[in-house]
Amino acid sequence: MKNNFYFKGNFSNIYKEPRISSEVTSQIIYGEKFKIFSKNKNWIKIKSTYDNYVGYIKNKQHIKNFNPKYKVNTLKAKIYKKPNSATNNHLPLASKLSVEKENKFYVKIDKNKWIKKKDIKEINHKEKNFVKFFRKFLRVKYKWGGKTYKGIDCSALLQIFFYYNNLFYPRDTIDQIKYSIKKKNKEFKKGDIIFWKGHVAICINSKELIHAYGPEKKVLIMPIKKTVKRILDTASLEVKKISKIKF
Repeated sequence: MKNNFYFKGNFSNIYKEPRISSEVTSQIIYGEKFKIFSKNKNWIKIKSTYDNYVGYIKNKQHIKNFNPKYKVNTLKAKIYKKPNSATNNHLPLASKLSVEKENKFYVKIDKNKWIKKKDIKEINHKEKNFVKFFRKFLRVKYKWGGKTYKGIDCSALLQIFFYYNNLFYPRDTIDQIKYSIKKKNKEFKKGDIIFWKGHVAICINSKELIHAYGPEKKVLIMPIKKTVKRILDTASLEVKKISKIKF
């Protein structure tokens, strides 16, 4: 059973095993494509088409036919039951949207689900300003396996930028290190990606970086040199590789 499906919930945890008490390894967001390997009444084993990530999600909220026309461009896009009738629900940044109907200010993506046009861009839109993109996540809490406004981890912060721009990039730091080309010059500059074992950060200029940092429990901007020293002092981890954002 390996047909293509698309996730239609706002977002969901991906579990290592088919039980709620299992480790959350990642998340799947609205409009994300996947294949089904096996299923029962409560769970389906999936593989993400984007990054080949395998895990379990609840057996609900997925469809076969989906033609994305837009994607969410803000940290969280409020869902409306109908134009001007807001709910308390949101779609996360980079969610892909298939449109049933639209007017001047809204698009209808499903029954009782409308999104404001100011919160979306066309599906092929490229966000070249990575600093602006990463800043959207400032103060979002650190969450292992997370990749939304509700919580995000360090490798997801980097991956979601590439996902938004319709480019491949691995999910986990261990694979990101292997995938990324080593920079020859060791001087830190804007756009550099700094890798440690199990951690990654992105330089927003020559003196500061942004990352989802577990010890601080959130996404924040920190001085590069002080951060490198802090990680060495507290975790005994040296920088493994410096790469460069290329898109």
